[in-house]
Amino acid sequence: MSTTFETRYASSPQAVKQYDTEQLREEFLIPDLMQPGKVKFVYTHYDRYMAGGAVPTSSDLKLETIDPLKADYFLERRELGIINVGGTGSVLVDGDTFVIEHKDALYIGKGVKEVVFKSDDASNPAKFYINSAPAHKSFPTKKTSLAEANKIELGSLETANHRTVSQMIIGGIISTCQLQMGMTELKTGSVWNTMPAHVHDRRMEIYFYLDVPENQAVCHFMGQPQETRHIWMHNHQAVISPPWSIHSGSGTSNYTFIWGMAGENLDYNDMDVAKITDLR
Repeated sequence: MSTTFETRYASSPQAVKQYDTEQLREEFLIPDLMQPGKVKFVYTHYDRYMAGGAVPTSSDLKLETIDPLKADYFLERRELGIINVGGTGSVLVDGDTFVIEHKDALYIGKGVKEVVFKSDDASNPAKFYINSAPAHKSFPTKKTSLAEANKIELGSLETANHRTVSQMIIGGIISTCQLQMGMTELKTGSVWNTMPAHVHDRRMEIYFYLDVPENQAVCHFMGQPQETRHIWMHNHQAVISPPWSIHSGSGTSNYTFIWGMAGENLDYNDMDVAKITDLR
């Protein structure tokens, strides 16, 4: 079996105040999703959200159910979002093939029984970053390229946060039950993402950092606005963001990150902004 998983339980903001660096990283950092020839998942108890990676090399990889799902197949009661952060590959969805190039996204709805991941070139494999959330109804499988995404320009070079938000798996582009995914790219000279910071108590989120240059890093900020913490992160690492936590970062270079979220509603703008001057 090429699929492995681990479980992360929810932590309260009161408990997190007492965490040292090691425990903070153990609870929230996901350092190793992209493993050649394997599928790796982290099953969280925040809205039962899952983050995963599939890196097919010399052979194809099948999406297999795991024990926490208590399901005959992975998507029996779930939906799935994929963004490829590696070389060109394809995803076979109940017999239909979708070619997924670098930074393309694919949504797969509840009820699909067979999903197979393939790479065009084993020496430059596809690296499929996967998010999944519980689903109550089926929606059609649909691909969105980066060029087809809804793009929003935010920030400025003067405040070091000029960035382009590409909404890829979101209402108006793809119909979903609760899953939303997209990508934010920092412009050269900008390093801050999601600043001013915010929380959204009705949704949880996971960040996946990419395009982080070798020997550079991103400092990801989390915690309640008045009680912040930080985690140093590197390329192709993910971090869990509870609904009570801010989720912002600053890099030693510009970079890109994928955001994925699920929860009580699909309102992208449902957020409680924390003023920069109020952060502690």
